[in-house]
Amino acid sequence: MKLKKDFLRSLPKVLLHDHLDGGLRPQTVIDLAKEYKYKKLPMMDAGELAEWFHRGANRGSLPLFLEGFEHTCGVMQTEESLERVAYEMMEDMKNDGVVYVETRFAPVFHTDKGLHLETVVKSVLKGLERGKKDFGVQYGLILCALRHMKPTVTQEVAELAVDFRNQGVVGFDLAGEEGGYPPKKHVDAFHYIQRENFNITIHAGEAFGKESIWQAIQWCGAHRIGHATRLVEDMKIKNGKVLNMGALAQFVLDKRIPLEICLTSNLHTGAIKKLEDHPFWIYYQYKFRVTLNTDDRLMSNITMTDEYQAAVETFGLKLDDLEKIAINSMKSAFIPYKQRIKIIYDVLKPGYAKAKKQLAN
Repeated sequence: MKLKKDFLRSLPKVLLHDHLDGGLRPQTVIDLAKEYKYKKLPMMDAGELAEWFHRGANRGSLPLFLEGFEHTCGVMQTEESLERVAYEMMEDMKNDGVVYVETRFAPVFHTDKGLHLETVVKSVLKGLERGKKDFGVQYGLILCALRHMKPTVTQEVAELAVDFRNQGVVGFDLAGEEGGYPPKKHVDAFHYIQRENFNITIHAGEAFGKESIWQAIQWCGAHRIGHATRLVEDMKIKNGKVLNMGALAQFVLDKRIPLEICLTSNLHTGAIKKLEDHPFWIYYQYKFRVTLNTDDRLMSNITMTDEYQAAVETFGLKLDDLEKIAINSMKSAFIPYKQRIKIIYDVLKPGYAKAKKQLAN
């Protein structure tokens, strides 16, 4: 039976890889640009602007994909704008059936008008907390450092993440363009995070090869990998079957290192040529711990429901598969174990049991 879009939207979903500054509502971008006299937007019609962001991101290149962030970050330079964007994101999650979300952003991109890093983080957390109260969605916030920035800046963001660990920040990430910016350059910050018993996820294996993933795990201690599209390079595959795995792929499988898969985004950045080429299906079949994610909802013009639909239509996933992926995602979240288990048993399992009954009738 075909799983229809409204049905997929009703399913309880978990989202671990979503960029706050990549998911604004087009009208909000326009409202904030007017309010704060931001003059660089290419147009002031919400529909046209949405199309402009999507067209700009869908050019088969990660650096080109990232260009649109100049405008979203450009209008997120005040306490009020940061709080609004975070709050609206939580409402969008509620409307899309997401019950737990980890959103991430780079605080250093929001200091152009003089905000301190601490104020930036507090403003986002204020919006997230308000959204949690109003919409019942659980959240965690991940702070990103950027590969191309100096290691001293990465260290500052790492310390900021740890400082806010009891207020809603759940992890630390390294993002940005991969080529020429190896994660090991920032190893001191990751060692600091490890010593503080905190959580690490790193963008790796999207626009650069398996070496990037190896460095993220073995040099920087990543607990999860963002994208990991090119981990497949460490496998020998013939006719869709894995003949053997290299040491890295086997390690990732054995240690249950979660992979934050972003199907649609990978298509737009050129990490894959078409959805059917995505190694997601290989990873899933061979029992890697895969999760499904949106990455940048505005840029890719998608929701989690759309990402689920893409997986269902491309790889023939059934309801049981979607339940398994949602539970995998929740197991892999950076909140405490008891909270993860509570969401799995109180929300996900009952939600999917209800959905199965619905399908049976």
